[in-house]
Amino acid sequence: MEQQHPDPRAVLQERTADLQRVKAEYDNYRKRVRRDRLAVREAAVANVLRGLLPVLDAVDRAVAHEPLTPGLKDIAQTLHERTGALGLIAFGEVGDVFDPTVHEALTHHVHPEAADLRCTAILRPGYRVGTQLLRPADVEVTGPTTR
Repeated sequence: MEQQHPDPRAVLQERTADLQRVKAEYDNYRKRVRRDRLAVREAAVANVLRGLLPVLDAVDRAVAHEPLTPGLKDIAQTLHERTGALGLIAFGEVGDVFDPTVHEALTHHVHPEAADLRCTAILRPGYRVGTQLLRPADVEVTGPTTR
């Protein structure tokens, strides 16, 4: 019996396809690992920053009561700068439209002329890192009716 030898071009195409498939799988693996590392880093930063929120609240309360010593003023400024550099974003402004996904309404006042629910006082700021909510803003709202 005569043994058939495969066509070298067909073998080359098959091996090239195998190599391209393995390369694509490896590229996808690298992307997935990079994405997972970023997710772990973001979660770790968010956990650390979440633990610092009571410290930020205490510093903000101290800053609100004048007069401040220069040392405390520097500490407050540095703390806000460093947490901001890690991606911490404070939110909640008087006049914001009330959004139950990021605001916690602690009090509600009825005003018949109000068109929609608005934040009329920020009792405690909310914080987020990127799109991750660390804490909703505690607010007082005023609107046309109670909900």
